[in-house]
Amino acid sequence: MQYDSNQIARILPHRYPFALVDRIVDGEPGRWAKGIKCVTVNEPFFQGHFPQKHVMPGVLLIEAMAQVGGVAILALPENQGKLAFLGRVKDARFKRQVVPGDVVEMECVLTKRRGPVGVGTCRATVNGQEAAAAELTFAIGGE
Repeated sequence: MQYDSNQIARILPHRYPFALVDRIVDGEPGRWAKGIKCVTVNEPFFQGHFPQKHVMPGVLLIEAMAQVGGVAILALPENQGKLAFLGRVKDARFKRQVVPGDVVEMECVLTKRRGPVGVGTCRATVNGQEAAAAELTFAIGGE
């Protein structure tokens, strides 16, 4: 499974400034996905976080990982046109700051699914160093 930004936009409803995945580089629909985010100084959140020292907000790293997981689950034919809502963030850890110039590699493995609710184990790295990790719960909703 590989998607460019235009293909991702056909799966996820997120648009600027909240589209946080540039590319899906690998994965299997309904099971896992691996994506990347190329962080630039032009990101709108850097205007306020922090003007004197640009650091990508941790909550946006969580959202970016959730979007990768969203592609994994919404790429299934039966989920086309549906939404994946973030329901819970468990055991979030932030270990490295993400700054302009970083390429964030994110992976989300869907570990459980019962009806419209599922759980994914997610991890974000930069140059092989863990930047963030969390267990995310999602719910698939209507169109």
